[in-house]
Amino acid sequence: MKLYPKFLAATVAACFMSAVAFAADASPAGTWKYTQPGRGGGPGVERTLMLDLKDGKLTGTLKGYEGPRGQIPDITLTDASFKDGAIAFSTELQFGDNKFVIKYTGKLDGDTIKGSIERPGFNGGDPTKTDWTATRAK
Repeated sequence: MKLYPKFLAATVAACFMSAVAFAADASPAGTWKYTQPGRGGGPGVERTLMLDLKDGKLTGTLKGYEGPRGQIPDITLTDASFKDGAIAFSTELQFGDNKFVIKYTGKLDGDTIKGSIERPGFNGGDPTKTDWTATRAK
């Protein structure tokens, strides 16, 4: 009878350690795809996000694309962080003398990131928020 409590304790400990190891392995590193909504309800644009996580530091690039006003270059992520499944980063765009900072936040859930994107308002107006869902490219 004394063996049963020890076996139960060992089983619970093994399950707990497996869960901790699995959570530690969850990483946003990889290639992600999402659709950026078009302006004014126009068609969206598929975007590619490349993320890397080394020594707890998140870095990455939002790949460029051909937009209606010309080529949008690759953008290096700024203020990037990843902790407890929460992802946050910003991108900075420069058009002439105007600099735009767009803030992304999300929660990693397996091969999906769900969150929101906050863009500056038009002509200094209130910022706008939209939802985004990225899926890991296979």
